Amino acid sequence: MFVAEKTTGHLIEVLDTKALFDPHDSRVKGSLHYGEEAQDPEFYDKTELCFPSGEGLPRCWTDANYRRSE
Repeated sequence: MFVAEKTTGHLIEVLDTKALFDPHDSRVKGSLHYGEEAQDPEFYDKTELCFPSGEGLPRCWTDANYRRSE
């Protein structure tokens, strides 16, 4: 699955989708796709990621307390 960095728009291939969907994980392991080939895997904060369309990640992926009333 691909997501994008908010600041640069560069695509990141998420290597651990379970961590992406888990609201208790604040980071995901991914590989930056920029230039000729994918870069070495590293960790990215979910707060710095969005969908390639520019839409933010769902709150249920980033906030473990998303069901609690505010």
